[in-house]
Amino acid sequence: MPPEESAARRAEALPGLNVLLRSWRSRAGTRLGLGKPLPQVDVAGRVGMSERWYRDLERGTLPRLDPRVLAGLADVLVLDADERATLYLYALGGTPYVAPPVPGRAPDLHALQELLDRQMPRPAYLTDSSWNVIGHNRAMAEWFPWVLAPDANLIRWGLTSDEAREQMLDWPQHARMYLAMVRFAMAQHPDDPGLAALLTDVLRDPTCRRFWQERTCVVANRDGHLFRLRLPHVSPDVIDAVTQVLIPAGHQGLRFVVVN
Repeated sequence: MPPEESAARRAEALPGLNVLLRSWRSRAGTRLGLGKPLPQVDVAGRVGMSERWYRDLERGTLPRLDPRVLAGLADVLVLDADERATLYLYALGGTPYVAPPVPGRAPDLHALQELLDRQMPRPAYLTDSSWNVIGHNRAMAEWFPWVLAPDANLIRWGLTSDEAREQMLDWPQHARMYLAMVRFAMAQHPDDPGLAALLTDVLRDPTCRRFWQERTCVVANRDGHLFRLRLPHVSPDVIDAVTQVLIPAGHQGLRFVVVN
């Protein structure tokens, strides 16, 4: 597939702000007990703008949006923290400042690897912005041997491997959350080729493609979420695990994850 065709397909698959706004407005009506989507005129009035302004917003026009208007829009649509962040990313492209990497110099991860090792006997791992596993401790390799592969990727494994579907109880729910995380990451880093390639791979799976098309939710991470795992090589019983997701201050494009 030519690169330009692949990029076009990804652009069609990824919902724009207008699609998210329509989804959020429909859900807001449900949450407010209206039995129907919150009317466009009500959304516009509550943020102090004209109905035409909001109607154009849902059609794909992106006028200048200041933080005050965005805050009001988030309140009216009853957005959670991750959805608010996504709204700001689409509207302003704003992200906290992160020092760019020095070209040609690999990040020094020795201190983070030492911290991973200190989490024993709890599994712990480190991923980049595309969920490639770039560090892990011994317990992580014992629980999940797939991390030893040179191209190990958490999202790709979690969404496309038969092993993940067997080991993760309630896999469909986890799959939907993983896809929501990909959607958030692509809003945050729309030009990241690693994320684009990951999405292309994942959407080749019919079940994942259906899940992607069914929902437009966004999730920044799964910090504090409970996982129920079936790992007979670790324990004969189902394992209840909670993930803690940390962002290293010196490497804000990475995720440091501990499984408790």
